[in-house]
Amino acid sequence: MSISAPGPSPSPSPQPGAAPTPPGPYLPQAAQVLRSPQGLATALTALLSVGAAVDVFSSGVSLYTWKLMKDFIADPTTIDNDSLNLSDSLSTLTGFAQNVLRLVTGVVFILWFHRVRCNGQVFRPDGFSQSAGWAIGGWFVPFANLFFPYRTARETWDASTQYAPDGSYRQVSGTPVVAWWLAFVASMILNRVLSLRYTNAETPEAIRDVSSFGAVSDLSSVVAAVLAIVFVRKLTALQRVKATQGPNAAA
Repeated sequence: MSISAPGPSPSPSPQPGAAPTPPGPYLPQAAQVLRSPQGLATALTALLSVGAAVDVFSSGVSLYTWKLMKDFIADPTTIDNDSLNLSDSLSTLTGFAQNVLRLVTGVVFILWFHRVRCNGQVFRPDGFSQSAGWAIGGWFVPFANLFFPYRTARETWDASTQYAPDGSYRQVSGTPVVAWWLAFVASMILNRVLSLRYTNAETPEAIRDVSSFGAVSDLSSVVAAVLAIVFVRKLTALQRVKATQGPNAAA
């Protein structure tokens, strides 16, 4: 997309002898050009899909470890060192893969998120309560990151929606935004709790319990990834339609 938005009107020249106008508060200017988020959305879909597959595998590893610990607690002689070493190796491998994928996916997601937010500013300059920079910074402010990104996402979603054929406001369900955000926050909290519990797990009983919790946490990440894909694809499609067909929906 490369549609230019009209620039701001020039300020009138001061009249001779008139007192200078005091500077007003700074207001960020709206973005002037739409930029297609399609490439980033495609990359995100691929990364989220791979991440979900790794999380499913990790959930299986956690269940395997849970079974080993359960059997070990019942009768230590039934478990050999090879099984324990395999469990440790798989857990280390999947944990490393998850950390790398989450880092890369997070970077690409924020790039996409900022781009669609800037496009939303072109579609509807008065539709946002914060500047576009918060599409990035909002993720890194403690406690505020539980709400700021959602507000940006919802305002971008509304700004990217076409108006009715007569130019009146037309509301489109924001369920994909709400579902993605709730799943993401739940997954983030579960992963944080898992990390703390895993660090403190030293006995077979503790490892058994944390392994079952890890399987649940990984599955929550799968749900969050699937809903993120739906949100990314639908918002990208909304912006593509509004950019190519205009601000009003066809009659």
